[in-house]
Amino acid sequence: MSNLSDLLEKLGLARKGGVDNAGWGRTLVVAIVSFIYFLPVLMIIFTAFKPQDAALSVPPTLSPTSLFGLIPDQYVFTPTLENFGSVFSRVMTAGGQPEPTGFDRFFFNSIVISSVSVLLALVIGTLASYGFSRYPLKGNDTYLFIILTTRMLPAIVVIIPVILMFRVVGLSGSYLGIIMLYTAFNLAFTIWMMKSFFDELSTDVEDAARIDGSSETKVFFKICLPQVVAGLAATFVFGLILTWNEFLFALLLTGVDTRTVPVAMNQAVSSGGRGTDWTLLASIETLFLIPVFLVTFFLQGHLLRGVTFGTVKR
Repeated sequence: MSNLSDLLEKLGLARKGGVDNAGWGRTLVVAIVSFIYFLPVLMIIFTAFKPQDAALSVPPTLSPTSLFGLIPDQYVFTPTLENFGSVFSRVMTAGGQPEPTGFDRFFFNSIVISSVSVLLALVIGTLASYGFSRYPLKGNDTYLFIILTTRMLPAIVVIIPVILMFRVVGLSGSYLGIIMLYTAFNLAFTIWMMKSFFDELSTDVEDAARIDGSSETKVFFKICLPQVVAGLAATFVFGLILTWNEFLFALLLTGVDTRTVPVAMNQAVSSGGRGTDWTLLASIETLFLIPVFLVTFFLQGHLLRGVTFGTVKR
């Protein structure tokens, strides 16, 4: 047994004890696993840069470079940016001229609808979660469970009554309607997520501030809120991803002017009746990844503690 432990230590896969760097062995294992998980996304990005005839070629083209001759030429493709231009302007009919596709508007719609609805849910949900945490009602857990049930049903189950309500109040196809709907559906997750962060805060500092004459508003904004920044960041990222990728509500409740990218992507994959244009689809998906990737990248400093629901202390 000791020989096995010594061997694992030499390979960098184990340590005698304590908290230390992972070692190159564990780092290599994590890197390999991460690469396997990222491989489908990498293939989508590569396909976005391929000529259309190389998207489904046999043998498959795998890399835009030969890596100094390490990859045989039959597996190398010549990258092009034409597919990204086709996202916003392309020929719609045989023999026609390039026409605007409207994807600039669809990306604008996705950004506005997702960001506004998530921010509204974050503001309302944070205030509600603070109330549930600091001023619990009788039957507090029951109310929280009722709130959670709004996310237990799949969208397909509730879509019919939602459509009927939207038609009655005249919100079908409007920014206000879809933003209000996404805000409502994000509220349950926001309240449960943020309540866990407020519950872990010590109330001693808050009580001391109240004794010094601070109002409840000042206690919330000056003392509590700065301590749950990690939770705000994680909740915002998760809510943004859920809203950014949502398809069914966007398909049935948005109009031509408020259509989002997932809906437009579904309608753009056919290329003049010749089947699915995979390079065009990959280009749209690659552009669609960028906003969420940038948000996650800039908030990554808060996400470790956020995704663990505050269990990792600073």
